[in-house]
Amino acid sequence: MRATKHAAPQSRRGLVMGVPLVLVAAGVLAFLAFALLPGSGGGGGSGEAVAGRPAAASVAATAPSTGQATGPAVGTAAETAAPTASAAPPGTTPTVATASAAGTPSPATAAPAPPATTTPRPSTAGATPSPSATAHPVPATASLAGRIKPGASYPGVATSYDAADGNGACSFGPSGDLMVAAMNHTDYESAKACGASVLVRAANGATLTVRIVNECPLPCAPGQLDLSHEAFAELAELSVGRLPITWTLLSPGAPETMSVRYKTGSTQWWCGIQAIGHRNPVATLEVRAPGGWRQLPRSDYNYFLSADGTGCGGPIRVTDIYGEQLTVDGIALQPGIAQPARVQFARH
Repeated sequence: MRATKHAAPQSRRGLVMGVPLVLVAAGVLAFLAFALLPGSGGGGGSGEAVAGRPAAASVAATAPSTGQATGPAVGTAAETAAPTASAAPPGTTPTVATASAAGTPSPATAAPAPPATTTPRPSTAGATPSPSATAHPVPATASLAGRIKPGASYPGVATSYDAADGNGACSFGPSGDLMVAAMNHTDYESAKACGASVLVRAANGATLTVRIVNECPLPCAPGQLDLSHEAFAELAELSVGRLPITWTLLSPGAPETMSVRYKTGSTQWWCGIQAIGHRNPVATLEVRAPGGWRQLPRSDYNYFLSADGTGCGGPIRVTDIYGEQLTVDGIALQPGIAQPARVQFARH
């Protein structure tokens, strides 16, 4: 007898459930294929795919900037790279920079720089300059002054000497007025103090005006004045010996004019020239030379010397410490004679 093998019958329930699963899987595959097709729509909005670029990259590139409310449109992937967040300390917002084709951050995403802060400084326009190191500032007009400056007060000590006829190292000659003094060696400054008028004030309040005609050699100290006996007696008894004083430079009202004198022995090949009776101290003396004015050096005995005779007998130009220049012409080369110059420096 021949046996026949029969296959086991399938379950109807399994068949019913398998069909829907197959249909769902087929639908998912069809949807994915459709979504990946070029030009297909994905719902629009900021997640919409851009041609030639994955949807994920498009979303990152077109996200709103945190630095500004609006910004320029984002280019294609070939022009703009995906933004990267820089590391930032905890509690701070990371700065997002979009690299452009040139490698510089895009203004749309670069974080704005914080405003610069500066420390306010007082304006110097019209401000009064700080005082100098000296106690008494010097007027700008007395730019040629030496150690003795207008407006300055000099402390020192007064001593006395026998001035005889009033002549001295300044070579002015005898003087009918013995209210004269010898300036200490330092402030004498190679005869630059010659002819200066100074107001002397003693500690007891007494005052006196004297004219500098002589030099008090070392050890006379800076600030010291060696007054004639006649001048010292106006301040205190001669027996006092040394008297504390202060003194300042003056620009007196007299004399009305000054004079010019050639030194004894002057010729056309060598000469010495001096100014006499000048109101303010003399800073320079010049003579006319080929090509212009030539400044002469000053000797300790208060003559300006022309060693080669240049300018001897010609026009002379005298300048005081305030910068005023007086030109004197017509002074003959007559040694030892004071000749009126008919000019005088202005009073200060």
